[in-house]
Amino acid sequence: MSALLVTDDRDQDAGVRALSTEEYRSFLAGRADVSFLQCPSWADVKDQWTTERVGWSFDGGELTGAAQILYRNFPGTRKYFAYLPDGPVTDWSHPEMDRWLDPLLRHLRRAGAFAVRIGPTPAYRRWDASRLKAGTGAGRRIGDVLATEVDPLGSAVAERLRTRGWKRCGGDDDGDADAQPRHVFRLPLAGRGTEQVWAGFNQEWRRNVRTAQKAGVRIVTGGADDLPEFYRLLKITEERDGFRLGRSLAYYQRQYAALNAERTGRMRLCLAVHQGEVLAAHTMITVGRQVWYQTGASADHRREVRPSNALQWQMIQDAHARGAEVYDMRGVPSTLDPRDRPYGLLRWKLGTGGQVVETLGEWETSMGGTANNALYRAFQAYLARR
Repeated sequence: MSALLVTDDRDQDAGVRALSTEEYRSFLAGRADVSFLQCPSWADVKDQWTTERVGWSFDGGELTGAAQILYRNFPGTRKYFAYLPDGPVTDWSHPEMDRWLDPLLRHLRRAGAFAVRIGPTPAYRRWDASRLKAGTGAGRRIGDVLATEVDPLGSAVAERLRTRGWKRCGGDDDGDADAQPRHVFRLPLAGRGTEQVWAGFNQEWRRNVRTAQKAGVRIVTGGADDLPEFYRLLKITEERDGFRLGRSLAYYQRQYAALNAERTGRMRLCLAVHQGEVLAAHTMITVGRQVWYQTGASADHRREVRPSNALQWQMIQDAHARGAEVYDMRGVPSTLDPRDRPYGLLRWKLGTGGQVVETLGEWETSMGGTANNALYRAFQAYLARR
């Protein structure tokens, strides 16, 4: 009598294979946690990168994970830096990470990658607005305040990556080394009516929105023809607030065209108009039930009519009407020192009553071997000089 060999599926590694754009989109459509940075359209925005989409499954079954991989060539070589922004898209709660992570790394090594950066999506820590307001002071930073909540999944994923030799970009204290913001501001919408969201605003926010309404500020949806005006205001904002995104008008035009070609209304340009003039312009991105306020710009004059507050309130209401569970206001600085110039942005967002969320940030590892390690060190030195 021959014995029947039974193979425990837990012992099998995932099979990684290339996906067509349609296969990849089909997988994303079934998930609620997909960032716009993992949508196929984002690859069309990144003009200096090549793209590959892969997925994995166990024993030839249904896909259990997928990733959009951006490759950047290291000049003078046939080697690439692989980047998975806000990815891969997978079940990060699964305790046997090696089953899909190791095959993915082998695939990247065969593709010529000398190093890889990923962006795990679980949250790490959260702070309520009231707690951070109480924690402001000279030299203070967000990390100095006891978090309202520590996410156990985020902590577990961070520990699993560390034990496998991955390095958190910038370490645990410095999120500036991340390409995507490590600290983001999120306004919960799930299970709340707009009147409850409004009640969560502080008095200053509610007063400013009413001021804009009384002054006759109108909120309208712009189009591609309005992007040059948005960009003009963005340059004014960068100069006033002391930051530089380093993006060209062509970049935003490409982004607007690519995202909306994938799905109409994926990226919207929202304008605050007063007396026939655009005083503020903000971009908004929607993927499923997730909405992001991406980039904001405003004029230096007539700020007393509070166009940005009115514009944000309308965008929040639009996100709520679209069924968004969270309105993500994207990055905030980590300083809690009111004397620091960047603190103003954090203070403005705190006024909505949401939460600062520290994501896991971005993590990197070399593909191993003398040549890859040398290229990786050279690449890190290059980034440090930028």
